[in-house]
Amino acid sequence: MPKYFGKVLIANRGEIAVRAIRSLKELGIRTVAIYSEADKGALHRYLADEAYLVGGPRPEDSYLNIDNVIRVAKKCGAEAIYPGYGFLSQNPYFVKRCEEEGLTFIGPPVRIHEFVSNKVRAKKHLYEKGIPVIPGPLDPLRNVDEALKEAEKLGYPIILKPVFGGGGIGMKVCLNERELRDYFDSLSKISEGAFGAGELYIEKFFPQARHLEVQILADHNGNVIHLYERECTLQRRFQKVVEEAPSPALNDEGREELLRLGVRVAKLVKYVNVGTVEFIYVPTTGDFYFMELNARIQVEHPVTEAITGVDIVKEQVKIASGEGLNLGKVSKVGHAFEVRVYAEDPFDNFKPCPGVISHYIPPGGPWVRVDSGVYPGYEMPPYYDPLIAKLVTWGKNRLEALNRMR
Repeated sequence: MPKYFGKVLIANRGEIAVRAIRSLKELGIRTVAIYSEADKGALHRYLADEAYLVGGPRPEDSYLNIDNVIRVAKKCGAEAIYPGYGFLSQNPYFVKRCEEEGLTFIGPPVRIHEFVSNKVRAKKHLYEKGIPVIPGPLDPLRNVDEALKEAEKLGYPIILKPVFGGGGIGMKVCLNERELRDYFDSLSKISEGAFGAGELYIEKFFPQARHLEVQILADHNGNVIHLYERECTLQRRFQKVVEEAPSPALNDEGREELLRLGVRVAKLVKYVNVGTVEFIYVPTTGDFYFMELNARIQVEHPVTEAITGVDIVKEQVKIASGEGLNLGKVSKVGHAFEVRVYAEDPFDNFKPCPGVISHYIPPGGPWVRVDSGVYPGYEMPPYYDPLIAKLVTWGKNRLEALNRMR
């Protein structure tokens, strides 16, 4: 077996930390977990070869505390840091600090994170290279009056988005001028508080559009391949809750075009490591529009693994260690679904519902996968995303995968 890293620190928690530990151990790599004071009983802490307290319960004191994470990595002798998704996974400053400290960041280099962090700038760059983008101005909005003028040109409905945003925070569909006036300033304030910048941009909103994304792998030699697409249209508050692969909305010709665009975007920006190129697809016209590029592993990556047999976490590690892509031609087989299971109160607008999990019996059987970081008696803390588990099923076809999920 090739030698990658001797020891890797996982700068995350919950199911993605547990999932990363599994793949790292299969590669023969020692694993290091970090945990907050609220996560002393977390599963990932006990599965790792080593575990260190990184700070207080609030994310900014622990999983977002760059100095503390780097300090633990240096103390334990880790050679690399695996970021997962969320937290510091797309923070350019964190990636730069890792490079300065001699730690390998298992993900794209800092130049990619800086590029994708400004969504308008990335969109403008790709538009100039001939990539179709969602209709809308290619510069941030200066004020609500400018937003109103642009909305009139585009035609309602439109959507407002933070320039430096993510995770559906600070986004709003506006059906008319009144809504645009009412929401502009408040969305700018939300963006300022969440991302440190209040700039917004505007795009045409297509109510019947599908949200599709292409899984990309790229090595340091300029080689780029795709692992097909995922369908992520079923969302709540602009956050995905059900994903499947491949998309049932595409025929062979449409799929080929989407995958070609995804690979082209990655090559245009000289992408390295694992990433996801996101598009909207308008079925009535057959048009694909670039939406954004995510420079990290996605929550929904297991459906791609299910139809391709490729361990995406392992590929991240191999690429980060300098190994070139050697998967050959990857084929897709069957169909897969993923649903996210949350600790939320359905009788109170689905607010997070922390507390003790008294009973936990995950489903099993052939072609059923559960990615989770909980166990009976585990207490869900109130400080983090309330994701309990991801349930994934595979079938020879879409109906079989769906019936297995049921």
